[in-house]
Amino acid sequence: MASANGKGNVMNDVAAKGFNPGLMVLLLVGGLLLIFLIGNYALYLYAQKNLPPKKKKPVSKKKMKRERLKQGVSAPGE
Repeated sequence: MASANGKGNVMNDVAAKGFNPGLMVLLLVGGLLLIFLIGNYALYLYAQKNLPPKKKKPVSKKKMKRERLKQGVSAPGE
C-alpha cells in the first residue's frame, strides 16, 4: 500500500500528529512571559509620567544635629 519512494508514510504521520506538544507549551509560556514583561514596562513608563514623585520622609532633629556637627557648624543653643 505504501508508495514506491517510501515518503508517503512520513507525510501522513506529520498530518496526523499536528504540532509538537512540547513546542506548543514552550510557545504558550514564552508568549505569556513576553506579554508580562511588556505590560510591566508599559506600566512603568506610565507611572513615571503620570504619578507624582514620592515624598521624602522628614529628617529628624537628631540627624540634622549630627549632620551639622559633621560639617563643623555648631547647633544653635550650644
